[in-house]
Amino acid sequence: MGSILCNLLIAVLVLAAVAAHARHSSLRLVLRYFTAQSNVLCAVAALAVAVMRLRGGVPGPLLLFKFAATVAVLVTLLTVLLFLGPHYGYKLLFSGPDLWLHLICPLLALSVWLAWDRMPVPPLHSLVGLIPVLLYGLLYLNKVVFRKQWDDFYGFNRDGKWRLSFAAMVGATALLCLLLSSLS
Repeated sequence: MGSILCNLLIAVLVLAAVAAHARHSSLRLVLRYFTAQSNVLCAVAALAVAVMRLRGGVPGPLLLFKFAATVAVLVTLLTVLLFLGPHYGYKLLFSGPDLWLHLICPLLALSVWLAWDRMPVPPLHSLVGLIPVLLYGLLYLNKVVFRKQWDDFYGFNRDGKWRLSFAAMVGATALLCLLLSSLS
């Protein structure tokens, strides 16, 4: 019952936070950020797990999808804590709907995974958690570096260091996948 309630809570909190952002900006603009994308992915996975638990069981592939979504929101949390917070200020990044998207939902997703939804994830399978980061990284790289359609709002291309940023994000995410796998 805890898994169902907490997964539904994740879905509701993410929907409310994204809607709050969309009131001040277009939904399209809100969804260009990995924070929003990773949290929406997590909400979809959480909702699917809650529905399947109500129906009697959660298939392994869905739990692996939930694992990847949990990794994605943890990447958001760690990026805010270690990179964006020192540059933009924690007060800004942990206020309003961003408090939910940057901190509360990622911690809730981790807690739900560890308490109820975890399953054994072999190290090689854990690298499925890289997929959201790789896809977003390629999108960001294309839009910021190659096409110059977006501002470098994360600052990952400062002084043309996108190669280092890309490698650091992928490497750190792979380590996070392996760490979460070892806890499963």
